[in-house]
Amino acid sequence: MTTTSDRSSMPRALWLLGTWVALTVPSQDPALAQPGGPQAAMPCETLASIALPNTRITMAQRVDSGAFVAPAPPIPVPQNFSRVPAFCRVTATVAPVTGSEIKIEVWLPSAGWNGKFVGVGNGGMSGAIWHFAMAEPLQGGYAVAGTNTGHDGDEADSRFAVERPEAMTDYAWRAVHEMTVKAKAIILAHYGRNARHAYWIGCSSGGRQGLKEAQRFPADYDGIVAGAPANNWMPLMAYAANVQRVMTDSAVGLTPRHLELLQAAAIAACDANDGVNDKVIEDPQRCAFDPATLRCNATNAQNCLTDRQVAAVRSLYAGVVTRSGTLMPGPTPGGELAWMAFTPRIFPIGANYMRDVVMRDASWNLATLDFDRDIARGIAEDRAQVTTTEANLGAFVGRGGKLLLWHGWTDALIPARNTVEYYEKALAASGGDARNAIRLFMLPGVDHCGDGEGTFVFDALQVIDAWVERGQAPERIVAQRPPVGGGAPRTRPLCGYPQIARYRGTGSTDDERSFDCGMPAPR
Repeated sequence: MTTTSDRSSMPRALWLLGTWVALTVPSQDPALAQPGGPQAAMPCETLASIALPNTRITMAQRVDSGAFVAPAPPIPVPQNFSRVPAFCRVTATVAPVTGSEIKIEVWLPSAGWNGKFVGVGNGGMSGAIWHFAMAEPLQGGYAVAGTNTGHDGDEADSRFAVERPEAMTDYAWRAVHEMTVKAKAIILAHYGRNARHAYWIGCSSGGRQGLKEAQRFPADYDGIVAGAPANNWMPLMAYAANVQRVMTDSAVGLTPRHLELLQAAAIAACDANDGVNDKVIEDPQRCAFDPATLRCNATNAQNCLTDRQVAAVRSLYAGVVTRSGTLMPGPTPGGELAWMAFTPRIFPIGANYMRDVVMRDASWNLATLDFDRDIARGIAEDRAQVTTTEANLGAFVGRGGKLLLWHGWTDALIPARNTVEYYEKALAASGGDARNAIRLFMLPGVDHCGDGEGTFVFDALQVIDAWVERGQAPERIVAQRPPVGGGAPRTRPLCGYPQIARYRGTGSTDDERSFDCGMPAPR
């Protein structure tokens, strides 16, 4: 298992912004209250007849080992299910309110169930069940569930929120909670006993979904893995829209070649700060890169930036700044090439959201984006409560919940410092046990939900499982970067924030044993 569910066969666009209110409400419908004792187990096909509140079971059938074929999603994705063991596949549609149509799937191992349940997240605006993300936990013996979050569509398409307002509430929080409650009931019906632990794993929007569960439904999951969470919603949409505005402004004229120059210059300026030249900036918070070093002059008029381009790049590094302060920190140096993602042909999620949900005007012009005016309007429009910034996780922590946060430092889609800020606020707001229940790992040189020059492959599910079941709180996690073109993978330790990996001075820099975790040098 990895953080990214075998993403090697997955188009990167699928993981763009995707991926894995202090209100406590009951974690499940009263009609689904689960007694502690065992019940009679139900064979797979008979699960089609069980009655669950507001739920229509649409399929319950056994799938033989290696035989699963995923239905065509809105975005075609190469998927390999040849290693998936036999399982019972249950599909259902849940309608908790009029106008709601939440699709869920629950996969139940036919043999070797380990007694645990995993809910998996998805990315962007969702719109599809991520079967590829369900496959890996199933291979590990977990029962697993996923949801389309209440609508079908493209990850960057937010028109559903206008067409069916209740679908936006489903997307924001209701679909994941309903999926969780129904999945637990189906598990009980099939195996005759409850799952002894429940885990959530997701990145980007999937990370936001995990945080929303911890905030709003603290009893749903015992352990949550939230990677690169898209929690600071409206400022994030404004950030994404602004990057698209800058990248498509012909008067600025930034091209992929300019971004390559920027990224290479940023890495060259700060790579060696940690004593290792490996194309990875270990601690970008201590990187003082200035794009003005690339300004065109008499001796360099080609591989350079104009004054206007330097100003535009500086504005992107600054993040989302309003008269009331910085609402979203900017990206750290080293991942500039990914700014191209926020363009109309790739992943225009921010501009689409501003147009469809905030302005509700199909003719809205991106050039008119105003942070002060438009973010305030967007926050007022967030009746569905997509925003997931509540820092008090006391109820989740108080019942023994564990939260593993992680984020790649070179993530240009969701600035990594947003997660650092949330982590620090959560520690301060969640009570005395928070440091024993909430951990953050920052991944140097790692892009959005994986990839990049850094080490990004690690078994997050097993880390959270060991923490919940055996009390093994993560201090150091060994991660890999798969080799390109053969050879051995690079390994490095991921260190609990604010610690960083520090080279011992001897040994291979591609071997995690050559590094210790320690506090960074004073600035």
